[in-house]
Amino acid sequence: MVSRRENVIGERPGIRFILMVDKIKIVGALLLAIAGIAAFHYFADKALIVRVLAVLGGMVAGGLLFLTTVPGQQFRVYAQESVDETRKVVWPTRKETLQTTAIVFVFVVVMALFLWLVDGSLLWIVKKLIGRGES
Repeated sequence: MVSRRENVIGERPGIRFILMVDKIKIVGALLLAIAGIAAFHYFADKALIVRVLAVLGGMVAGGLLFLTTVPGQQFRVYAQESVDETRKVVWPTRKETLQTTAIVFVFVVVMALFLWLVDGSLLWIVKKLIGRGES
């Protein structure tokens, strides 16, 4: 049963406030990142390390603020699941990697020779057709 306080799409009363706060946080995160970049240019006469730290500080502060939003939390969960899936991958052994690389290398050489022969043959045929291959 839908209460009178919920609208037609089933939105709870406090959801709009949370969405607005998240939007403000995201804008704030972007502004922090932009401020870090602006500080890099503002401190043009300072040491490079100070300028780089300003950019990194702005990016880290913006990233941390973004992680406090619902999309940021969803991204964090997605990233963690991606790391977990990467750990499940069965990586090839050194021997398998070298064998595969050798096969690819041989295939590339064979294809290069084949295309060189086809190109040379077509060039010879075209020269014969236009009458320039008589020398």
